[in-house]
Amino acid sequence: MPGTFAEEAGFSVRTHRRGITAMGSAMDEGRRDMTGLSGTQSGGAKGVVVAFSAPGGETIYAHEWETVAAVARTIAALKGFSFRQGLRDWGGDNGGLYFVPDDSLLAADAVQLGINGPDDLFGGVVPWRLATTKAITHELVDGSAARPKDWPAGFGSAVGAAVLPGYTAFSRDDALRAAERLLQLGLVRFKPPRASRGRDQHTAATVADIERLLERYPSSDLSEYGLVLETELRDIVTLSIGRTAIDGTSVSYYGVQRMTADNAGQPVYGGSDLVVVRGGWEALDRLQLSPALTLAVAQARTYDAAMLGHPGFFASRRNYDIGQGVDSSGIWRSGVLEASWRIGGSSTAELAAMEAMMRDPDVQLVHACAVKQFGNTAQMPLDAEIHFHGEDPVEGQITRYTVVTQAIRGPVRKPADRHFRSK
Repeated sequence: MPGTFAEEAGFSVRTHRRGITAMGSAMDEGRRDMTGLSGTQSGGAKGVVVAFSAPGGETIYAHEWETVAAVARTIAALKGFSFRQGLRDWGGDNGGLYFVPDDSLLAADAVQLGINGPDDLFGGVVPWRLATTKAITHELVDGSAARPKDWPAGFGSAVGAAVLPGYTAFSRDDALRAAERLLQLGLVRFKPPRASRGRDQHTAATVADIERLLERYPSSDLSEYGLVLETELRDIVTLSIGRTAIDGTSVSYYGVQRMTADNAGQPVYGGSDLVVVRGGWEALDRLQLSPALTLAVAQARTYDAAMLGHPGFFASRRNYDIGQGVDSSGIWRSGVLEASWRIGGSSTAELAAMEAMMRDPDVQLVHACAVKQFGNTAQMPLDAEIHFHGEDPVEGQITRYTVVTQAIRGPVRKPADRHFRSK
């Protein structure tokens, strides 16, 4: 395998409880001070694609850095730009630059970088820090509930019809009141808003269960970031619905997330199988989707529209994870679990589909898969694009790759839905 993203940047990596940190790296400097670009632009390139760490963002794993780099390199090739990692010696003029941060940017940071709209970055710019987490997906338990100063009042009610029954709480008392209400519907999912990859979530059957979980949940995290309590679903299928735009080329997609076991045997996100169609949301409307998929798309669009209405928000990549399953009362439910206005686990598949469409203007629909496998027995298709294959300092042996399985030319009405269940 070629040198890793970290190795090419010329920095060392050390382990961290949440992932890795880059010692002396240009990307890590972006998290401390946003002061410029490293490297030099190649003479024939029209501009530079810059991959970097969003200020204040969570630490991510080594294999995730490699995936960020893979997405940025693909975008650079599509745009005819050169590729660089990190911010260093930058004078504040973003002419000829396109940014690929590893997380959503706050509006103030985007202004500092000279990012003025969705054509300037892969990902999004959000008006509140909480919009980078799951916290905004639900309402507070009532009008007297605790909340931070930047709580987006009214957003939870705007997306209420598109999400599962649930609440966000910023105090222990509010969390217990929310739990009492939700437990009337059955089991409750305890979700720290900043937790990713499906980790650190728990199932509660009683208020006492919630009390025990709250004892282990840092009070500072509760007051600053909140806690999400949500109806638990069994036999859940998690769908990804979204749209991406680069240089006037727009795609929309639906897909199903796959689960796998990590090197400790725990279930984690294992990639996404996507159906990507040329065009915006209207392109999905023209497809003959199953009732469950049709509902998921409608819920994603409701959430999307609610966010688009807030000043200071814009994004070139907008993804919504939809959970569909049966609650404890036997009721089938569907709802947005969280939004992602940043690079995500399925982004390599989205970009692979866009690349196929840009190469051939007649291609209208692409099936693409982003895959993550743990252990040393991973078997990859011969035509797979490998992003990481080796030892992650924290997660152990892992392989990440993307493969395009089908490209369809001409009008498409009913794509193969072999991965998806009907309601």
